[in-house]
Amino acid sequence: MAHSQHIEGRDIRTGAGIVLTVRHGCIQSCRPTNQKYECWLSPGLVDLQVNGYRGFDLNEDAATPATVSRLVRRLLAAGVTTFLPTLVTASREQLLARLSAIAEARRIDPMARACIPFVHMEGPHISPKDGYRGAHPRKHVRPPSMEEFALWQQSSGGLVGMVTLSPHFPGIGNYIRALRSQRVHVSLGHTHATAAQIHAAVQAGAAFSTHLGNGISARIERHNNPLWSQLAESRLTAMLIGDGHHLPADVLKAMLRAKSTRRCILVSDLVALGGMPPGRYSAPIGGAVELSADGRLTMAGTAHLAGAVLPLIEAVGVTTRLTGLSLRSVLRMATLHPARVARQGGDLDVGRRADILQFHWHPEECAIRLRGVWLAGEPVRSVR
Repeated sequence: MAHSQHIEGRDIRTGAGIVLTVRHGCIQSCRPTNQKYECWLSPGLVDLQVNGYRGFDLNEDAATPATVSRLVRRLLAAGVTTFLPTLVTASREQLLARLSAIAEARRIDPMARACIPFVHMEGPHISPKDGYRGAHPRKHVRPPSMEEFALWQQSSGGLVGMVTLSPHFPGIGNYIRALRSQRVHVSLGHTHATAAQIHAAVQAGAAFSTHLGNGISARIERHNNPLWSQLAESRLTAMLIGDGHHLPADVLKAMLRAKSTRRCILVSDLVALGGMPPGRYSAPIGGAVELSADGRLTMAGTAHLAGAVLPLIEAVGVTTRLTGLSLRSVLRMATLHPARVARQGGDLDVGRRADILQFHWHPEECAIRLRGVWLAGEPVRSVR
């Protein structure tokens, strides 16, 4: 885009009117104005945990580069301008094929390349125990291996940038240090690890908790459990699912207070059934699942969650309603904070890539209604 364009609205950071001038894909200037606007301007959303959406599943054997490209466009229509494709526990061969498909999508599709900075591997190095393992298949849970990590990077052209693991495995500190030496983020999740193992993993370089409060047994010891250790560890940033199902309001508020919003990131944990009608489905992960009218996805016949179906833009509204926090504070957890991890997007500063949302906020509903989305300065056409 060689010409300049102007995007106007209320700055989510200050509430004041601004005019953004965009040229060559970047924000060239940010001019304050006394004009009163009804619509707001925000950075594009950054989602660090996406498995699929609207029928497009990154974790099915049939996933292709076209699957990835179509998923990118559905997420853009929902205001997500940066996301981490998230691959869950599977066989070595399956993971390599899925990584290859994502890498190929980035190679042939400029939009996919712009939206996907790297891949999040959620497993296979997690707890094998029921409850802690969640919907991940037990038969494919295995210890970490630098040999396998090297194969991931070889298959994807070095795209793996975040790994979620359980620190109960012997020698995990060396694995974490090796990943950190390659600038790969390490997150703790789906774990039954002891407090000592969690603190040792953080000392080795783990810096995040994956969907804290989930991926854990429904029955845990009152004091000695992985939740308290991760909440108490100030070096861990918590990723939280704010869909109203994964964390009850009181739990979400308590976690935010324990960590502070500064050390919290909202994620969607979206699966392919997001945006689909209620009903019973067969999913690659979890098998038979049921999607209720209120957006709760469970393993059929149980109360166990099987993923999330609420896109991040809706989770922002839900989190605002459940916590009483300001829209500005919640949006920072879905833009600025995760952007520091993804190493792109997340701000409206001059010189930054012009990933911008223009929207109306309906406080009575705690709902965002998108009016426009720009990716690197280019307007995104709505995709349904």
